Amino acid sequence: MNALCRHFGACGGCALQDLAPDVYLQQKRALIVAALARHRITDPQLRNITPVPPRSRRRTALKIEKENGETRIGFHAARSHALVDIQECHVLTAPLFTAARGVARTLSPFLRDGEGTDVYMAEAGNGIDLALQWKWRHAPELIAAIAVAAPALSIVRVTSGSELLFQSDAPEVCFGKAMVKIPPQAFLQPTRDGEITLQRCVREAVGKARRVVDLFSGCGTFSLPMAERARVHAVDADAPMLNALVTAARVTSGLKPVTTERRDLFALPLSAVELKAFDAAVLDPPRAGALAQARQLAKSGVRRIAYVSCDAASFARDARVLLDGGYRLDWIVGVDQFLWSAHVELAAAFSTK
Repeated sequence: MNALCRHFGACGGCALQDLAPDVYLQQKRALIVAALARHRITDPQLRNITPVPPRSRRRTALKIEKENGETRIGFHAARSHALVDIQECHVLTAPLFTAARGVARTLSPFLRDGEGTDVYMAEAGNGIDLALQWKWRHAPELIAAIAVAAPALSIVRVTSGSELLFQSDAPEVCFGKAMVKIPPQAFLQPTRDGEITLQRCVREAVGKARRVVDLFSGCGTFSLPMAERARVHAVDADAPMLNALVTAARVTSGLKPVTTERRDLFALPLSAVELKAFDAAVLDPPRAGALAQARQLAKSGVRRIAYVSCDAASFARDARVLLDGGYRLDWIVGVDQFLWSAHVELAAAFSTK
């Protein structure tokens, strides 16, 4: 059994930390199996649940608030709006945790009692990207304090809405051969270890496909590694992330052609006719899943589909649509990126019968 965090039982983030490792992984497996069973998928070929190490989560959303002269930063307590001031964390990477505590100290003099702000932090390869939801005027004293504190906390960029408050470098992440300069609040997989596992699963699922469409592509987590051996068309609604992807592709040698398309795949999914131009499709939608897009994929005849999901329930619903459309579910791999929580990531491979 893992050593329990001092906040276990109060913090709402790690409800399953007291379980023995084998019991814990069985529970994660059961989450996937139960979700699939609700949609009449009873033989899912679930290979395994791949864990990630403690203290490996590289992105987080935290709350800062000041009360009675004390500034706290952390997560909400279980089933409560009360904030747990994290003095330790067994989930976040050490640099991210250290930076979070430092950010709270830096902002404390600029908060009055009863005030607070939300922060989003992501650990890139060259430092931490910090986005504040600061509701007040950005006084010169605040910007100066951030500029002094940021280097010591390994923070390379600080933004508040569309305003750049500090930057010593553009945060970069590596996807395959490509180095991507990510925009503020860009989506990243929660952990680097989990990302590598998912990329490996996607490569296996698409096989030797030469023309791949990457739906909900983000900054290129899967597009750019796949472009090392296939033409890729990346589709996403977020223009800054698409721009980061295509810029990285343009300056990376050894890649096949990469094209991008800005499109809201919930309102306007790629049609079955459009999808026929591709040998394989990859999709990694938000937690809500991709029902509209799954319906079009089910009619498309695309030979291989790699589906990455952070929600077993929405995945099971979409998988049922694909199965009813004539696809076969070849395998599922669970990836436990949400340590000690009641959530689990997964990757699945579908193919035409």
